[in-house]
Order: sequence, then structure tokens, then C-alpha cells
Amino acid sequence: MWLRPVDLAREHGLSTQAVRNYEEAGILPPAGRSPHGYRRYSPRHAAALRAFLALVPAHGHPTAAAVMRAVNGGAVDEALRLIDESHVRLAGDRNTLQDVEDALRGLAPQRAPEAEPGVTFIGPLAHRLGLRPATLRTWERAGLVVPRRDARTGYRVYGSADVRDALLAHQLRRGGHGLDRIARVLAEVRTAGGPEPLQAALEEWRGRLRARGLAMLTAAAALDAYLCPAADAVATPAG
Repeated sequence: MWLRPVDLAREHGLSTQAVRNYEEAGILPPAGRSPHGYRRYSPRHAAALRAFLALVPAHGHPTAAAVMRAVNGGAVDEALRLIDESHVRLAGDRNTLQDVEDALRGLAPQRAPEAEPGVTFIGPLAHRLGLRPATLRTWERAGLVVPRRDARTGYRVYGSADVRDALLAHQLRRGGHGLDRIARVLAEVRTAGGPEPLQAALEEWRGRLRARGLAMLTAAAALDAYLCPAADAVATPAG
């Protein structure tokens, strides 16, 4: 049974040029040709296209394309390695999310940054926290608190957001968290605009990770359906 480019394209709402581009990129195996030179695809090409389009939301376009090129080139082990790496990245993202949630769960309420003085310097801030200025400098090198420098004196100037970050870092350190972990938490706090907005961002983040995990299951099934005929051919001796 031969299929035209438009037959593959129509199933997924693609253009025929997109199908040809996927073939040229090695995402689809090479097509046969009719006596007049027209491309002729088979159900196996259709399965390859389904597998690729399922892999994209699960692993991203570059990895999905690399997996399909590896499979079509007979390098199944390389394809599996790429998928394994993608799963490791997802697991790492889940661990980071858990770190942030665990850290925020142990935070005590703080006054809003607007209630803090507009700016302060390293000595007064260190005194307020009961720390040595050297500790704040260490936190700065680790990316926990990043004050600006006064253009005239070169002194560190801590704004309200910097004070907030220092307060959060101090609480997290007292809770036993390491500098790397605190840096990840504070990076998320800064992106969200504070601990409170971060809660909504964490819910959205969790939803994205869940969607990726489910997409990986769908992609695995589609890739398995594409690989099965090849696996059967290898397993069944020629008669």
C-alpha cells in the first residue's frame, strides 16, 4: 500500500512540504519513487511520522529529531541513550521543584520588602541578621544576594529585594539548606517576584512537568509501534 505525501500530511494537519522536509532531515526513512519519480510512502513512514510528532512534546524537537535519525540509521541504542538523558533531565527538574517547595515550606512569614528601608549597606544588614559581613560576601559570590554597587563609593547597596533575599537565605541556612539549594530557591523567587507569587508559578511548573511525563508515555508507545516491525524482522530468521 503506497501513500502520497498529502496522505501523511493530512493526518496531522501538516503541509506536504513539511513531510518532505522531515524525510530530507532523516526523521522519516527515505521514500520510494514511482516510475515517474513521485515519492511513495508506506504505512511504516506514517508510523515514523506519528512517532516523531509524539516525541516532540515529550523530549523537545532537537532530541526527537536525533532519536528518529538514530533509529532510521539502525542505531537504536543511541536513540535509547538520548531518551534516557531526557528522562534524567525531567527527574532533575522534579528534584529542583521539590527542593524549592521544601525550602519555602519551612520559611517563617517576613515583612513585605516595601516595609524595609529603601537601601542599606553591608554592615547594618549583617548586624540585623546577626552575621559577619564576610558571610554576606560569601553569599554574594554564591549568587544568593546580589547587591548593586554605589557608582561613587563602590560600596555594596542592598535594596528592598536584596534585603528580602538575605532574610530568606538566612532562614534557609538556619534550616540546614546548602548554598546551591538556596541559590535555586532564590532564583525562582526572583523570577516570580517574591515568595507569594512563586506559589502559583510552582503549580504551573508542576503542571508542565506532569504534562512532559505523560507525553513521554505517549511517545514511548508511538516509538515502540514504529520499532516493532523492525524488531520482528530481526527476531524472525529468514525462511
